[in-house]
Amino acid sequence: MIIDTHCHLNDKRFEKDLDEVIQRAFDADVKGMIIPGADPAELPRAVEIAEKYDNIYFAVGVHPYDKEDFDLSFLEKHITHPKCIAVGECGLDYYRLPDDAEAKAADKAAQKTIFKEQIALAKKYGKPLIIHIRDASRDSLDILIEENAREVGGVLHCYNASPILLELDRHGFYYGIGGVITFKNAKKLVEILPQIPKEKLLIETDAPYLTPHPHRGERNEPFYTTLVAEKMADILQMERAELEEIVLANTQKLFNRFF
Repeated sequence: MIIDTHCHLNDKRFEKDLDEVIQRAFDADVKGMIIPGADPAELPRAVEIAEKYDNIYFAVGVHPYDKEDFDLSFLEKHITHPKCIAVGECGLDYYRLPDDAEAKAADKAAQKTIFKEQIALAKKYGKPLIIHIRDASRDSLDILIEENAREVGGVLHCYNASPILLELDRHGFYYGIGGVITFKNAKKLVEILPQIPKEKLLIETDAPYLTPHPHRGERNEPFYTTLVAEKMADILQMERAELEEIVLANTQKLFNRFF
C-alpha cells in the first residue's frame, strides 16, 4: 500500500475528473493522500475534499511564493479540523528572487519570517511540518535547527538531493521522494537516495506537477506513485513490496497513524 504524502488535489486541473483520479489511485493500492497547503485561497477546497474521502487529509500552510497572503489567524481557524494533520508546505524558495540587491534581501527576510511563524504554529498544535526548499538549503537547515523544529519533525517535500540536508535525519525529518527520481537528469538524487536511512523515506507525487517518466508533460496524479516506488526499489535493490511496507510504516509514524 502507498500513501501519496503530497498531492495538490485542490488544483483546478482536477476539477472535472477528481473522483476518477482518486478511484484510479485507490484501484492501484494507493490508499491515502495528503493535500498540502500553499495558496490560502485554495484551502477551503482541500478541506472539502478531505471531508468527502476517509483516507484523504490536508495540511495548513503558505508556500513562499504566496507569502503576501499569509494570515496566521486564518490558518489557526483550520488547524484544529480533525482531517488536518500537518503544517505546510512552508519553507524557503530563492529561485525567483528579485535582481535588485535590496529587494532580494527584503524578499528573503519576509520568507524567513513566515517560515518561522509556521514552525511555531506546528509546535503550538503538535503537527509535523511539510517543508519546501529550493535553492535555500543552508538557510532552511539553520532555521529548522535554530527554531527547534525537531519538536514536531516533518518531511522535506521533493527532497532536492542537497547533502547538507541529510543532517535533518537526526532532527526528526523524513525525505519525500517523487517523480524527479525517474528523470534522466536526476543523477544527484539517484546517487544520494541510498544514503538516506530507509526508515526516513516517504513517497509523493506533487501532483499535478513533476510527472514521472514515461509520462512527463502530462498531468501528474497519485496513481503515479506506483512509478516512483518502482524506481526507488530498483535503485535500492529491493523488492517493491518490501519498500512499500517500509515507507507505509514511515508515513504512519510521522503522521501519527492516521493511515
